[in-house]
Amino acid sequence: MAEAARAVDRIDTAPAFDPAALEARFAGVSAPDMLAELLTGDLAGRIAAVSSFGTESAVLLHMVALADPATPVIFTDTERMFPETLAYRDTLVKRLGLTDVRVFRPDPAVLAARDPAGERHGYDPDGCCDIRKVQPLARALRPFAAWISGRKGFQSGTRRALPRFEMEDGRLKLNPLADWSRGDIDTWFAAHDLPRHPLEALGYPSIGCAPCTSPVAPGEDPRAGRWRGFGKIECGIHQPVAPKSLQTSNG
Repeated sequence: MAEAARAVDRIDTAPAFDPAALEARFAGVSAPDMLAELLTGDLAGRIAAVSSFGTESAVLLHMVALADPATPVIFTDTERMFPETLAYRDTLVKRLGLTDVRVFRPDPAVLAARDPAGERHGYDPDGCCDIRKVQPLARALRPFAAWISGRKGFQSGTRRALPRFEMEDGRLKLNPLADWSRGDIDTWFAAHDLPRHPLEALGYPSIGCAPCTSPVAPGEDPRAGRWRGFGKIECGIHQPVAPKSLQTSNG
């Protein structure tokens, strides 16, 4: 799996998307059927899936592979990943037959300037995430008009109001599993005999970079082990989603 070349410095030209219209169009349509229609129709060649290859990633990647295994899949290797995550990535790519996995890493010049000792995560996790994850993903997404996220509403309190479609920085963002439950995820794993991330059994329901991820105790929020002690809830790629009632009152 070769590292991706520099992304084309543009966003694919495409007509404006209407998230509300898409929500209505696909109301009641299952996530795999929705992806199959979009990946081989309206968004063919203009969309990428973004995956952390974490504990639940196999479900969405399996659906993408069923629809079109040549769909670009972007993985940002922060160079602080668990070795188990990198091995799991390779296992899933082979198992699912994904043929266009693109790996993006931090810019060495930016690392040399802003994190020369590799210790920024310990005193500025937001800045560390920015240079190791947010910036590489921004480069990776430049050629695309839309992208697929694996976020789900049950993962944390800041994701409960998650829609299936949203616009972000002029690009359509899909959250096909927004309304899926933990039980739905487990059922899909079992029904399709998908391999689990090896760290999940050790108490890691949500996995990011090794220095900033810790095990989660029973009853804790699944993302409680991410950036523990810093009051940080997202890496910067995603923003917290306000409850629908608040969105309405502010809208």
